Amino acid sequence: MREVGVIGLGLLGSAIAERLLTAGHLVVGFDVSESRRAALQHLGGEVAASSAAIITRCSVVLLSLPDSKIVAEVVNSSAESLRPGMWIIDTSTGDPDHAVSLSDRLQGHGVEYLDATVLGSSVQTRDGQAVVMVGASQQAFEACRELMGCFAHKVLHVGPPGNGSRMKLVVNLVLGLNRAALAEGLALARLLKLDGTTTLAILKAGAAYSAIMDTKGEKMLTGDFSPQARLSQHLKDVRLILEAAARTGGTLTLSDAHRKLLEKAEAAGYGELDNSAILKAYDAP
Repeated sequence: MREVGVIGLGLLGSAIAERLLTAGHLVVGFDVSESRRAALQHLGGEVAASSAAIITRCSVVLLSLPDSKIVAEVVNSSAESLRPGMWIIDTSTGDPDHAVSLSDRLQGHGVEYLDATVLGSSVQTRDGQAVVMVGASQQAFEACRELMGCFAHKVLHVGPPGNGSRMKLVVNLVLGLNRAALAEGLALARLLKLDGTTTLAILKAGAAYSAIMDTKGEKMLTGDFSPQARLSQHLKDVRLILEAAARTGGTLTLSDAHRKLLEKAEAAGYGELDNSAILKAYDAP
């Protein structure tokens, strides 16, 4: 059994905490939301008074936070508690440059930073079916590989810190566009008075198939947009994708169109719903 601190108990963080508890680890968690802290306690985890208390107490700290700015704030607020031999595993989807900068700063304290982004929704993570893409030193990767295997069926080393975030942007670009393409296809089927269930079945049966159809197809057909991964979070990711490309002088035409579609859905009030609610952008004026 290992004591693991988890800071951020949202959709992904709570799923990871649950997997760690199931594997027999002691989980000490914190979130700014009282209801999320209570949910962890109900699962058998221990709740800390603050993120600083976790960093002070735990040698292994897992972060699952909304963006790079909040990650930096959490780490900076506890800088005096950082100590050699610690591992910080950051599952947040953020700016790759921030991941590199944070890794450099933590190295100065003797702390190993793992840029460990997650491919998979909170449901897939809770089922142990996520994939973790880890940017870290080989030594840190090997030291924490088994722990990350508690919530992922594949743990892949993709290079130094920053590469985990870079790879997540690439993956999210393709996933997001697959989801948008499915939404637009179902929207067209509706306009043409075709049965949605039949349309989805045919899409799954041929070359148009993507795994997104398995995870998001029924949600789109039934209008069940209970969040597994929120639409506004994916819009944040698409903006990061576009910014990363712009820094290299590149352009991403499809992702720019995708951003506008997500912004339309968010403006219509669907930002806190599941990212499959991108379908609702076709209903908005």
